[in-house]
Amino acid sequence: MTSLQIYVSFPGTAREALGFYADVFGGDLALFSYEEFNRTDGPPDAIAHGQLSGVVGLAGSDAPAGDKTVRFEGLMLSLLGTAEPAVLHEWFDKLAEGGRVVDPLAEKPWGASDGQVIDRHGLHWLIGYEPESASS
Repeated sequence: MTSLQIYVSFPGTAREALGFYADVFGGDLALFSYEEFNRTDGPPDAIAHGQLSGVVGLAGSDAPAGDKTVRFEGLMLSLLGTAEPAVLHEWFDKLAEGGRVVDPLAEKPWGASDGQVIDRHGLHWLIGYEPESASS
């Protein structure tokens, strides 16, 4: 790993959530069960470790009973300028399915385009691009 990666503790939804992010962003998804990791602190088919590798990297697992799960306040996962505008709009729209648009992805008074969405799994995303990106 050469950069920061977010690792999310899901409330028993890691398989669904990481599969959702793989559908949104593409990339390679590897999932390993509690059973495969010889863990006995949860259901054998729960995800002990999952990792999405690609243009957007994200990892996570199912939290054991009693452990805290994902909750964000004052934190956004930023994808500003990470892809062409058309791709960023596609990602935004897919993340919004079953989630909540906080601020539509659109041109802002300062000239850049950005928006915020909280996806169906509770992750808060900031997605956007600078004006010169839109013409390339």
